[in-house]
Amino acid sequence: MKAGGKPVKIWVLPLILLVGAFALIATDLGGLATRIRGIEFDTYQHTHPRAYEDTSARSGYAVRILDIDEASIAHLGAWPWSRTVLARLTNDLKSQGASIVVLAMPLDTPDPATPSLLASLLPNNPQAAPARTALAGIQAPDDALAAGLGGVKAVTGFTLGENGTGTPALKAPIDASDELFAHTHQFAKAAPALPRIEAASAGVGALNLELDADGKLRNMPLFYRLSGKPVPSLDAEVMRVASGKPEFVFRGQESGALGLGNATLIGGVGSGAFDVPLQADGALQIYYAGPHAERHISAAALESGQPTPELKNAIVYIAPPDQVVRTPDGTRNIADVRAEVMENILLGTPLKPVSSIYAELVFLAIVGIGVVVLFARASIWWAGVATLLAIVGAQVFTWFLFTNVHILLDSANPSWGLALAFLGGISARSYDVARARTRLRGSFADTLPPSTIDAIARMPELLRLEGETRVVTCLSCGLRRYGALAQSFADDPVGFTRLINTAMAPLIEDAVGHGGMIGRFDGESFTAYWNAPLDDSEHAIRACEAANRMTVTLAEVNEQLGHERRFDGTAFEAIEIGIGISTGAAVAGGFTALGHTTYTVNGDSTVFADRIRILSAQYGPAVVVSEETRKTAQRGFAFLEVDFIAAGPKDEPVNLYAMLGNPLVRASPKFRALETFHDHIFQSIQTQQWEKARGLIDQCRKLSGASPKMYDLHLARIAYYETHAPGAEWDGAFRQVVK
Repeated sequence: MKAGGKPVKIWVLPLILLVGAFALIATDLGGLATRIRGIEFDTYQHTHPRAYEDTSARSGYAVRILDIDEASIAHLGAWPWSRTVLARLTNDLKSQGASIVVLAMPLDTPDPATPSLLASLLPNNPQAAPARTALAGIQAPDDALAAGLGGVKAVTGFTLGENGTGTPALKAPIDASDELFAHTHQFAKAAPALPRIEAASAGVGALNLELDADGKLRNMPLFYRLSGKPVPSLDAEVMRVASGKPEFVFRGQESGALGLGNATLIGGVGSGAFDVPLQADGALQIYYAGPHAERHISAAALESGQPTPELKNAIVYIAPPDQVVRTPDGTRNIADVRAEVMENILLGTPLKPVSSIYAELVFLAIVGIGVVVLFARASIWWAGVATLLAIVGAQVFTWFLFTNVHILLDSANPSWGLALAFLGGISARSYDVARARTRLRGSFADTLPPSTIDAIARMPELLRLEGETRVVTCLSCGLRRYGALAQSFADDPVGFTRLINTAMAPLIEDAVGHGGMIGRFDGESFTAYWNAPLDDSEHAIRACEAANRMTVTLAEVNEQLGHERRFDGTAFEAIEIGIGISTGAAVAGGFTALGHTTYTVNGDSTVFADRIRILSAQYGPAVVVSEETRKTAQRGFAFLEVDFIAAGPKDEPVNLYAMLGNPLVRASPKFRALETFHDHIFQSIQTQQWEKARGLIDQCRKLSGASPKMYDLHLARIAYYETHAPGAEWDGAFRQVVK
């Protein structure tokens, strides 16, 4: 509908929000997309964590953590321990059959207890000479650790950053194109372990971690770049040493949307029997099993010779107890996290990364544009169904991928993007409906029910202003003896106006409250229509329900007015109304003048309703309906035939019926008896059996519900017919009543 302003294009706001969501996800502005993605992936891992199992059965290696717990600190002293202690623990691990010892801590500075450092602190005098001599004969802790590492496969680390002073001596130089590592994290300098410790190690790798934007560790980089050259991480070196192979084998993946780029990035790494899928930044996506006591060995128990879990062919991690990180399953020591990484590698259970976010962006673009098209071409409900199905389908699909093939595919970000676009459509639609409702109220507030206005505001096409033919039910309601009533208030126009408003306003409200459209109101009477402008299959019944309620309302109004008149001492005669209801075809449409649009209904049925209303006074009952209305509404009300009339000599005669009550009234024996008598009365009149008709009328006067006024009318007609015989061709209709 265009009256009062141009409709809002509902699809514009969803499209804008869709583009905005697409840009936010593509650029990861403020780390928003990463955070949302992380929440989704954490939920998956909480709901379906990796099943913990001992890795020795499948790989030949067990994974253990040497705990620096309270008992160990009480036994060996506060952390950090001297490297002599670390050497002793390493020897204990060797004696228990451990295969690889991983020292996940910086070893780039000398031990504070190194004898030469202690000797430098002594005063330079003869009295300190014996102490210097004694210190010179003690093995340096760093030398002790280097010696301890010599008899086991040890992996130590170096720290990448901006303040390093050396270059690590890699045990397995990486022979691969630098282009492969273009997206791995770049550092300028490194702080390697002490040369003698590094020389004693079987593998050396970077100790650095890369946390997500929300501070959680979900991915473990296996490769970095140092001054443009690739270097392995500590975990990559543990894998290589465990494989027994001297090198890494890399595989690449194409960059760009859908793998159609012109650059090859790292997609995975292998060494011996191990093969690990990697993200383009060289990171492994960790599939967490959570904390498990089976991994842990107390350093105090190992040192004191107490029973410990099986260490034969074990990979044992030693890390500072105070180095903790946040993970999807809580705060964990870094040794726990690195142990989980190695379990992923040994069992082949790391999560398989999706190479880029292009899949989720393509999904968002295709489905989002589809939703926008549905907003533009279909309806908000179809757009809502499509959005819901897309979101649910995406969630089900990504859950299936995670639980069955260990692939993490982001569906949370596209889902909120689609939801945002849909909410934009809802908002635009609500705004459009609100504007349309305002326009409609401006034009039709005095004629259409609020529910009809709301329906048209949501679907403007329901209001066909260009005109159409509809079957409608028209109700005409008016005050009886209006002229006399107005004359009685000749000296009190204010009182008369107040009286009319008091009487008519609630009657109009009854009509509107039952779904009627008000067509005309002139103070004396008003008309209401059903089944226009909106379809109403029960239009005749609703009109009769409204009329029935009006009779009750009028009784309440008369009681109110009676109390008021008794209070001020003014004589009061109860107000009467007449209601005529007719059902038939009519032309409905809108007319606009001076910027104001009105919706009207015109036709024979509307005119006939007014005529019936005028005639109703001579029958007595307030509500009189046409034959078509009676047929349509008879299952809901009791109707009694009151007349058979025609407008003119050549017009088709019509039956009129008084509405006397609901189906309970219709089912009562008294009403059935009255209905039978009425049938016989009109049959007798139509067959010109005047005496028989008089006798039946006399009997009807004695029955409950009979209308003396109507019987007086028919007795007068019979008297007229007796002196003015209607003739043999008479159809039984009285033609002098309707002019």
